Amino acid sequence: MKTIFQINVKPKTLNEHGIPKTSVKSVYVSKLGLEGDYNNFRTIKKDKNPDMAVLVYPIETIHELNNEGWPIMPGDLGENFTTSGIPHSHLSLNQKYKIGECIIEISFECDPCKNLSVLPYIGETKINDFIKKLMHRRGWYARVLKEGVVTQNSVIEQIS
Repeated sequence: MKTIFQINVKPKTLNEHGIPKTSVKSVYVSKLGLEGDYNNFRTIKKDKNPDMAVLVYPIETIHELNNEGWPIMPGDLGENFTTSGIPHSHLSLNQKYKIGECIIEISFECDPCKNLSVLPYIGETKINDFIKKLMHRRGWYARVLKEGVVTQNSVIEQIS
């Protein structure tokens, strides 16, 4: 079964990046993203790009990275939805998913960036190695086609 393993948000915090994010049990998802979540890059540099409203990341990839020696936890990489049951390689452009009341559409693959160096187990010394490990495993951005509430453990249903 495909489900939301964890929902992650981070409010706007002075002098902080949008990572790591913390878990919430439910959230309202609008065309601009999750209520209570702020991302400097998406908001300022990308002018609130609606194709970047939600970042989706599989728990399966977190487990892979853990097995490779990286102590990633859900929310650490800035994902909004940590999913279960959908490996990274099974997500692709224009796929649509119903999650709770919401419908999202995968818009593009996320590239790793140097902001990940703020994670205490990465830092400036390991960031280049970490970015190489994350290439094509950084998650997928999605646009919101239908706004609504999503809760932890919501079933994820692919729609045509």
